[in-house]
Amino acid sequence: MPSENNGVTKQDLRDLKEEIVHQFHVISEGVVSQVKLVAEGVANVNEKLDRRSDELKSEIDNKTQPIAQAVLALSGKVSALDDKVDRIPKELKMEIQETRQEVLAGIKFSYAELDRRLTVLEKEFIELKNRVQKMEGRQIS
Repeated sequence: MPSENNGVTKQDLRDLKEEIVHQFHVISEGVVSQVKLVAEGVANVNEKLDRRSDELKSEIDNKTQPIAQAVLALSGKVSALDDKVDRIPKELKMEIQETRQEVLAGIKFSYAELDRRLTVLEKEFIELKNRVQKMEGRQIS
C-alpha cells in the first residue's frame, strides 16, 4: 500500500514532478526564444553600427582628403617662400656690392675728373699769372 504523507501519494509526487519539469521546459523554451530574439537584435544593432561606422569613415575621408591636399599645396608654397626668403638677402647683398662698386667707380672718376680740372685750372692760373707779370713788367711807353 502506498504510504501516505498528509494525503499525498507517490503518484501525486511523480505527477507534480512531471508537471514541474514540463513547466520548466515551457519556461526555458520561452527564455531561449527570447534570448534568440535579443541575440538577433544585438546582431542587427552591430550591423547598423558597422554600416554607420563605415559611412562615417567614408565621410571623414571625403572631408579630410581636400584638407590634406590643401596642406600639401601650402607646404609646397611655404617651401618655395622659404627658398625665396633665403635667396633674397643674398641677392640684396650682391646688389648692394655691385652698387657700391659702381658708386666707388663714379667717385674715382669724379675725383680723377676734378683732379684733371684742378690741374688745368692751376696751369691756366700760372699762365694768367705769368701774363699779368709780363704785363706789369712791361713799361708803359
